[in-house]
Amino acid sequence: MNTYQPIIGLEVHVELATKSKMFCGCPAEHFGIEPNTHTCPVCLGLPGALPVPNRKAVEWTILLGLALGCQINEHSKFDRKNYFYPDLPKGYQISQYEEPLAINGSLEIRNSKSEIRNIRIRRVHLEEDTGKLQHTTVNGKDISLADFNRSGVPLVEIVTEPDFRSVDEVDQYLKKLQKIVRYLGISGTDMEKGSMRLEPSISIAQIAKHSRSYKHGKDFEHKLPDYRVELKNINSFRFARKALEYEIQRQTEILEKGETPTQQTRGWSEAKNATIPQREKEGESDYRYFPEPDIPPLRISNEQLAIINKQIPELPDAKSTRFQKEFSLTEHTSNLLAEDKSVADYFEEAVKNSLAASPSPLTPIIDVANWIINKKIDINQTLPAELIQQILRSKQSSQIDESELEKIIVQVFAENPKAVEDYKKGKLQVVGYLIGVCLKKGNFHQAQIKEAVEKKLRNV
Repeated sequence: MNTYQPIIGLEVHVELATKSKMFCGCPAEHFGIEPNTHTCPVCLGLPGALPVPNRKAVEWTILLGLALGCQINEHSKFDRKNYFYPDLPKGYQISQYEEPLAINGSLEIRNSKSEIRNIRIRRVHLEEDTGKLQHTTVNGKDISLADFNRSGVPLVEIVTEPDFRSVDEVDQYLKKLQKIVRYLGISGTDMEKGSMRLEPSISIAQIAKHSRSYKHGKDFEHKLPDYRVELKNINSFRFARKALEYEIQRQTEILEKGETPTQQTRGWSEAKNATIPQREKEGESDYRYFPEPDIPPLRISNEQLAIINKQIPELPDAKSTRFQKEFSLTEHTSNLLAEDKSVADYFEEAVKNSLAASPSPLTPIIDVANWIINKKIDINQTLPAELIQQILRSKQSSQIDESELEKIIVQVFAENPKAVEDYKKGKLQVVGYLIGVCLKKGNFHQAQIKEAVEKKLRNV
């Protein structure tokens, strides 16, 4: 009897937030812009137009590669990836193939079983984005219109090895990668704007009963299935999860019939709640890669690498670990604070404000963390110093309320000695009576009074 193991790899495309495009001076902003207004002969692929690489895009790609533990190639070059599609005006895409900027990195994740998994990153390379097709109806006919505002926008691609063994691991990796990119400040990774797009590749391995399950690592590469299905241009983590779950089921059913799934490219249809075939999957040879003749090879010096490496900030995992050690916060609380760099910075600034007047914080650090997390503080509207004052006022008010409630309970117990004596004799129903009397004397929540009355009765 066979069991089935998903084998999943990922290609993640991230648009870099540079001011200009990859090979020309056109503005890189394209979301919500009037179609075909941010274009020029270079990004429209007109004859005679020559590309000039965007230095900032190259540096940011190296920055991401370093943050992912990659080896940066001293020599790198651009290649032409040849294919024909209406959103590709030149008939080829300038990308990187044989000598990408960064190779052999990794990203550590923790799956739902709390297992630490090291996902190998094969390459981080730089290319230009394509145009965008808009499907509409004109004069009763379904047509597609091409908007080339996006054509030529710097696009970094992060390619993993097929190391994922569950949908959950894919989800954890994607969310962690998104946080790292945002911490670096090189992209907003706004899924709804298309600045982060996901392309999982999945196949299903048949594992004979009693044999070892598939793991990640080079020792198992030779056992990989001889087909794969690529899911194109998925723009949300939720859709990626649903598409992969659907494919696992679809491909498993095919294998159970003794057949092999077709190697192809498929897309996700939210309306059908299913993946749909787009085209047969190309091999790398189909793209007829060759070196881009209009762009000289790049040489990255050690001095340049050192400068770029210094730009890497404290990343989410390291920040969370420091919060646990420095502020004695739980791992869960620290992770929540470190989710967003601006929130983490705000938290630290608030702590500084609390410590400013005295070595002992005016309010416990855990209170600062909980207020930011639970009350969802608008960090753009409330200054860190104002937050500390809000917490202090709240604690003072709470202390006054507790003092007032204590007075009321003492008074009610004094006015109802028989009820108190009945409680001592085991008549627990009098608790409700005492709570009711207290409720009439003060503006407190019932749960708050109940807790205080029961505590007081235990000590009489």
